[in-house]
Amino acid sequence: MKYDFDTPINRRNTYAMKWDGGEMIKEFGLTERYDEDTIPLFTADMDFQVAEPIVEALRKTVDHQIFGYTIAPDAYYESIQKWFSDKYDWYIKKQEIIYAPGTVHSLNIAVKAYSKKGDGIIIQRPVYPPFTSAIENNDRVVKNNAMIRDEEGRYSIDFEGFEALAKEPDTSMFIMCNPHNPTGNIVRPDELKRLAEICHDNDVIIIADEIHGDLIRVGESFTPIIKASEHTDHIVTLTAINKTFNLAGLHCTNVVISDEALRKKFQEEQGMSLPSPFTVAALIAAYNEGDEWLRQVSEYIDGNIDFIIDFLEREMPKVKVNRPAGTYVLWMDFSGYGISEKEVHDRIYNEANVLLEDGKMFGEEGNDFQRICVPSPRSVLEEAMNRIKKAFEDLH
Repeated sequence: MKYDFDTPINRRNTYAMKWDGGEMIKEFGLTERYDEDTIPLFTADMDFQVAEPIVEALRKTVDHQIFGYTIAPDAYYESIQKWFSDKYDWYIKKQEIIYAPGTVHSLNIAVKAYSKKGDGIIIQRPVYPPFTSAIENNDRVVKNNAMIRDEEGRYSIDFEGFEALAKEPDTSMFIMCNPHNPTGNIVRPDELKRLAEICHDNDVIIIADEIHGDLIRVGESFTPIIKASEHTDHIVTLTAINKTFNLAGLHCTNVVISDEALRKKFQEEQGMSLPSPFTVAALIAAYNEGDEWLRQVSEYIDGNIDFIIDFLEREMPKVKVNRPAGTYVLWMDFSGYGISEKEVHDRIYNEANVLLEDGKMFGEEGNDFQRICVPSPRSVLEEAMNRIKKAFEDLH
């Protein structure tokens, strides 16, 4: 089946956060302006219809007309096992899989399960803001192993700084984002092995957020950290269908923990958590029959990324951006304009009426940056980029 990602779909009045949540978005402080003309490109979900097998599975669930307490059947676990075996040569045992209703939820559960108040937890900024809040809101301490950015704008890991932080006696955990949000960097297998060894040697538990692992560019590859590690008894991996198949509203994260003691701690902290019948049906269909849709949507997203990079090079060369190896976000550096972050924000959010995410939300390393999520019809992106260009015309 050939899917159509070009035709815009009106998501207003469908309870979509990015299109209907204007008042909440303003309360969060993301923007001052939000109206019917706003183009929201700030949140990581897709403006595309999902794969037809998923829709059909959900239709069958609706047609049954009973939506009571739900368990995950063997088919649920088998579909997860098959996906990760086929894609990553990763053989996951059924008992290693724990259902959770979200990745941010899982981060908070892990922080409480594996650390105590006052402990230090390593993150690598600029990074997804809920990493910081999961630490600070639970009375733990952020230890920032900031990513290194070279003159070409490429990011890499400061291993010496990482090892120094890991050796500090109060460090209990490392929350890793791979592929990295917002830079799009993918950590190589040899780097993953090095990180895992440092953490193992210093009794640091790794929480690996790998939910963007299926969304990579053509020619790139992704390796789960557990596949690159000699020891796996200190690794907790977060996987999800939410990003891969545009199913964030169904609340489905699967936490993979090979070590029985760590698994028990997570389960005790989380308590009983059951999926909805829609979640179960969608996951089975996605992992068993969604591969062709994922191939097509990945090609389209690659094209969107190329479009924006080409647009910036041609129309706004003062904005610097690198092609991400993974994710569907672009990390745009506006420092070339020599104006304040507030003025950059005002021109994009208030004048152009395009809603992105200010880089400072990802840590001070994000100052002067803007994050844009690109899984939308190309015509929507074109309109947004032309508005932004016009808002900066006097500075070209």
